[in-house]
Amino acid sequence: MIPYTVNIKLAARTLTGTLHLQNKTAVDWGWQGLIAQGCHSSILIIDPKTAQTIQVLERHKANVVKVKWSRENYYHNLSSPYCLRLASGDASGKIIVWDVVSGTAHCEIQEHSKPIQDLEWLWNQDASHDLLLAVHPPNYIVLWNGDTGTKLWKKSYAENILSFSFDPFDPSNMALLTSEGIVFITDFTHSKPPGSAGKKVYIASPHASPAHTKPAPTAAPAPTGAKKALNKVKVLITNEKPTAEAVTLNDCLQLSYLPSKRNHMLLLYPREILILDLELSQTVGVVAIERSGVPFIQVIPCAQRDALYCLHENGCITLRVCRSTTAPEEAADPEQSVQELVYDLRSQCDAIRVTKTVRPYRMVICPVNENNAALMVSDGRVMLWELKAHAGKATANPSSGLSPLYSPVSFCGAPLGPNQKRIQDLSLNSMIGQTLIAGEAPPPSSNQQEVQLKFLLTGLLSGLPQPPFAIRMCPPLTTKNINHYQPLLAVGTSNGSVLVYNLTSGLLHKELSVHSCEVRGIEWVSLTSFLSFATSAPNNMGLVRNELQHVDLPTGRCFAFRGERGNDEPPIEMIKVSHLKQYLVVVFRDKPLELWDIRTGTLLREMAKNFPTVTALEWSPSHNLKSLKKKQMAAREAMARQTVSDAEQSSVESSVISLLQDAESKSEINQAISAREHFVFTDTDGQVYHITVEGNTVKDGARIPPDGSMGSIACIAWKGDTLVLGDVDGNLNFWDLKARLSRGIPTHRGWVKKIRFAPGKGNQKLLVMYTDGAEVWDTKEVQMVSSMRIGRNVNYRILDIDWCTSDKVVLASDDGCIRVLEMAMKSASYRMDEQDLTDPVWCPYLLLPRAALTLKAFLLLQPWSGTFTMDITQVDYNEKNEIKGLIQEQLNSLSNDMKSVLQDPELSLLQRCLLVSRLFGDESDLHFWTVASHYLQSFAQARQLSVSTADGQAQSEGTQPSPQNHLDICHDVLCESSYFQKFQLDRVHLQEVKRSSYEHTKKCADQLLLLGQTDRAVQLLLETSADNPSYYCDSLKACLVTTITSSGPSQSTIKLVATNMIANGKLAEGVQLLCLIDKAADACRYLQTYGEWNRAAWLAKVRLNPAESSDVLKRWAEHLCSPQVNQKSKAILVLLSLGCFYKVGEMLQSMRHFDRAALFIEACLKYGLMEAAFLDYARLLRSLGLREGAALWASRAGSAGQQLMEELFQGEGGVPEAILGEEEVELGQESTE
Repeated sequence: MIPYTVNIKLAARTLTGTLHLQNKTAVDWGWQGLIAQGCHSSILIIDPKTAQTIQVLERHKANVVKVKWSRENYYHNLSSPYCLRLASGDASGKIIVWDVVSGTAHCEIQEHSKPIQDLEWLWNQDASHDLLLAVHPPNYIVLWNGDTGTKLWKKSYAENILSFSFDPFDPSNMALLTSEGIVFITDFTHSKPPGSAGKKVYIASPHASPAHTKPAPTAAPAPTGAKKALNKVKVLITNEKPTAEAVTLNDCLQLSYLPSKRNHMLLLYPREILILDLELSQTVGVVAIERSGVPFIQVIPCAQRDALYCLHENGCITLRVCRSTTAPEEAADPEQSVQELVYDLRSQCDAIRVTKTVRPYRMVICPVNENNAALMVSDGRVMLWELKAHAGKATANPSSGLSPLYSPVSFCGAPLGPNQKRIQDLSLNSMIGQTLIAGEAPPPSSNQQEVQLKFLLTGLLSGLPQPPFAIRMCPPLTTKNINHYQPLLAVGTSNGSVLVYNLTSGLLHKELSVHSCEVRGIEWVSLTSFLSFATSAPNNMGLVRNELQHVDLPTGRCFAFRGERGNDEPPIEMIKVSHLKQYLVVVFRDKPLELWDIRTGTLLREMAKNFPTVTALEWSPSHNLKSLKKKQMAAREAMARQTVSDAEQSSVESSVISLLQDAESKSEINQAISAREHFVFTDTDGQVYHITVEGNTVKDGARIPPDGSMGSIACIAWKGDTLVLGDVDGNLNFWDLKARLSRGIPTHRGWVKKIRFAPGKGNQKLLVMYTDGAEVWDTKEVQMVSSMRIGRNVNYRILDIDWCTSDKVVLASDDGCIRVLEMAMKSASYRMDEQDLTDPVWCPYLLLPRAALTLKAFLLLQPWSGTFTMDITQVDYNEKNEIKGLIQEQLNSLSNDMKSVLQDPELSLLQRCLLVSRLFGDESDLHFWTVASHYLQSFAQARQLSVSTADGQAQSEGTQPSPQNHLDICHDVLCESSYFQKFQLDRVHLQEVKRSSYEHTKKCADQLLLLGQTDRAVQLLLETSADNPSYYCDSLKACLVTTITSSGPSQSTIKLVATNMIANGKLAEGVQLLCLIDKAADACRYLQTYGEWNRAAWLAKVRLNPAESSDVLKRWAEHLCSPQVNQKSKAILVLLSLGCFYKVGEMLQSMRHFDRAALFIEACLKYGLMEAAFLDYARLLRSLGLREGAALWASRAGSAGQQLMEELFQGEGGVPEAILGEEEVELGQESTE
């Protein structure tokens, strides 16, 4: 026997189709690199890189309305491994937290029975990453533990909550979008519900606020559409409830914080996007659509760059990037330069054809790289778009006024080596450079490349079309066809096409457009061809057009089986193919049946007019193959006697043998040989007829009178010696033909629609379909094995059934899905590792926790060999081969570009760490290495510049790196002070231009005072009108600001007043006064004492010199480490930005982040940043008078040490030999340790 390698164990799976309207918002792209999407009550897990569905989760009873991947911003080790966790909420209020790989539920949560409005995992906790916040309608927010399903707290609000958004910069801030406006919560913690009811602001609809439109100055040109919109939205947010006529409806579609800049929020309306500055509650930017434009559905703000992905109603995705605020040289009037934030359209993808049933629902963006988008369409399609950057100047179009986009000249956070390989489109921030801000020198254009962005469609997943379906599985697997068997399922659809799916992979094998109307039934006539029939809608005579087509799969050839027949006749009820695939019976509604020979395509018999009406029909499995063999032997001898050439003879013989062996093959050589087959049918009275067909003779056999207990027979199934009849009243009648016994069983389930025996020798299981579900029966024991019923254990109606293997059934249901289930018919998810995927998927999360960490370590560092390898078998790694194989599969599934970059010897350690954290989608790693690599490089540069100064350490802490290379503003307080200051000034200028009320002006003046812009602040203070109650106060303040001198007495008075103010609860005012007399360091200390840590950090960044600012931030870092705050990971980032690299190394070690600690210290040594410690020790020894020791450590401290050596031995003519010798010995000892 040849060893066969055929995987016939089909995995249980679900083929999904069109989406339900409630699934509209149920989609999420996780850091893990996969997309989750709700489809009716199931959840699809899609791999966007290969466009495959790799898992379908089934447990919800209602439609899924929300899905959310858990965040990956924690340190991963064996106790908190890389795992795929997903939370999903459905329309009945149930939340399930899944372990996606095994397809099982961690926990199920139920609070109310209304649809979940919003779900989000908390992202800021170092202590726990299991916390899940949910909005339970109408007005509750509940915090759950997503691992155990316990409720931590619950809080209700006055209005209905539609959705919420967390502030990405401050975990205690969140905003709720309610039916009336926005509620801002500033005291969100996981330990207790928010105390206050939040600050409520109302959104005046931008269209209905005539009071705020400014009369345009007469000289100015008439404003365009977008400008008009801007004037309208001057005041948008009010604390008073707007009058009834002013706000008809809160048509705000979405609210999100901007992850790229602190304290900014966007509100989405169908025709505009408003960018708000939350410090002022003021609109600072508008993206408006022209009157003829296509309205928005959704917008996703990016973190890496200030950019917006917008989805429009025609399915077009546009990318808008914020314009640089650097004033163009030709604008003479500085007022003109900064008017508002402008988002320029940089790229857009093609729209889809929108119809009644096809419309775009949602888009999601890859959170790791932000350069891939996926669009969900209501018909179940998922379109995967990738953003590509290609070098080239824009076509000269001066009117557009778009400044060119440049690509950054670094890769993975470090400047490119001269012949280093890179991946251009790795992520959004490696494709386009930073947006410039006012007061910043534009980069020299020599080394930067101009780029254009465009979208490419890189993948498309399509679902099943709209139900109803007719399904039929191809003939079963036998020992004869095992070599070329493919488990194909034919699905007939309502638009006349037939889809053929391969059930091993679950992928569409072929889509054939066969008919012009709804397909009613399919019967296979071989492993690669089938007959399908369709009937058109009846005319007024009740007659239809019948189409019966024969389709050959390999060629796709399709012909009308009944030739010219089929117009204006009664509809076909069913077609039945005999067991040896020789004959076909076609049954009509009000017309006698036809009997065809399939092999020749000829009509054998059309029954007479008086032929009884057929209600059910089935071919008998018995035939006369034994006597056929004798005939064939005779035929063979006859052939041999004829003088035939060898070749012809052998072909004839082989065909005869194959007919013998495999009744499924068509014996087309010698038509005279055809086996005798029988079929039985019942008429309307329940009488059973038996008819024999042999060649082209048809004989009428015995008739069996009706069984009194049965109603009108609806269907028959026959296998071996068992014949089963089902009637319209739900009775099943089991006949044992050998023992001549019959046994009737009432199922009380109504009309028996279909009954089918399972394939496989001696397998007597029977699948029964009713209007409200299905059952599996064992006909040997005559007892039910399993049952499913709509409303009881499923929420869908079954449209069609079939067996796909001897122990699996396939069901088509009205929710547009086709499910392959075990015989128990429990719809269940499958284990992902049992999947047979066509394309390998890169997803380390699918590996065992240990293996995933091994893979990461393998990619990060391979110092044991000079070259990098992508072959795990080449390293010394003791593990089961099976697991090694899985790791190797992951390595192999990386793209060639990625492999060549990882194997590139030019790739530095820091770049490698960044790249691997991107590959793994590890949020906390990515943040850590981005900040670490930036500051390691900038401090190393600064050290080279400042080696000459006496005090290296203090100097290097404050040295500012070159402006070309600063951290993106999305890192907020972690950015360099100089850049941060410029950004804040820029922001205040914008606020100033936009201010529209006294409140706003006051806030601007306050900010300007803190930023030290006193002259401008005085101008604003003097604007206060005389009838304003604060007029006197503001005027005095203006006088005070202008007359402040640095004389001692005035300073001490002001300081005293400020301290009293702070003590009496006027913290902000006191801090302002302290800033006026340049006591900002004290101001920061007070702010920290009163718990305003963020404000203190902000002030330190914009006002203090490096040393003072560093003290303030270090205190903040200590506070973040305290057990009640527990944000050590944030503290580490703060310390990195200060250059406290030792402290960082220590903390990483103490937090048991060993791999991060080791790699970080290694990187520090590479950049020579640990030498300062040696130098300080050398100085200490010198001060103690131990010159030899001092010389030893100075010799290790690089170039700065050289200088100290020279100082040590100035008078003595160079370094003594003995010391150098000793030093070598010391070093030798150290290395042996």
